[in-house]
Amino acid sequence: MKFCPDCGAPTERRIPEDDDRERDICSGCNTIHYHNPKVIVGCIPEHEGQILMCKRAIEPRYGLWTLPAGFMENGETTAEGAARETWEEAAAVATQPTLYRIFDVPHINQVYMFYRCGVEGGRYGVGPESLETELVSPANIRWDELAFPVVRELLREFIEDSHSGDFPVRHSVISLGRG
Repeated sequence: MKFCPDCGAPTERRIPEDDDRERDICSGCNTIHYHNPKVIVGCIPEHEGQILMCKRAIEPRYGLWTLPAGFMENGETTAEGAARETWEEAAAVATQPTLYRIFDVPHINQVYMFYRCGVEGGRYGVGPESLETELVSPANIRWDELAFPVVRELLREFIEDSHSGDFPVRHSVISLGRG
């Protein structure tokens, strides 16, 4: 950041008093500008034992399969964001979203939060960020065509948990090279 978005004055990198890391600080109004991780929210939409998946129409990973997910917006809860992404990418109304999985990905400054949910009436379509959408049985998941390693891990855990009927909230850290 070279200029303050509040007043337009130049910024400088330094450690503020009572802090432990460099920040962008405005030379004019002294505003400290924090750069925080991005939160990605999404769903595992399920209907009658099948999982609603989306084929990406955008980069990164154009043409590969994933779950509906994207960046959280200001003014919404994580569950609202996950439901919105499900609507935007798969034209599906998410019902009863329940927190299921958290991934911390510090090397790219992101946090992923996924919710289990139903699909209202089993209805879905294709949103502008998807080439196609499909309800897929666990046996027919295209493992070699998945867009992201976290989606692969998430789906494997979900399938295992589906067999037991127990869906604990899990949390893990994805290290550089793993996610």
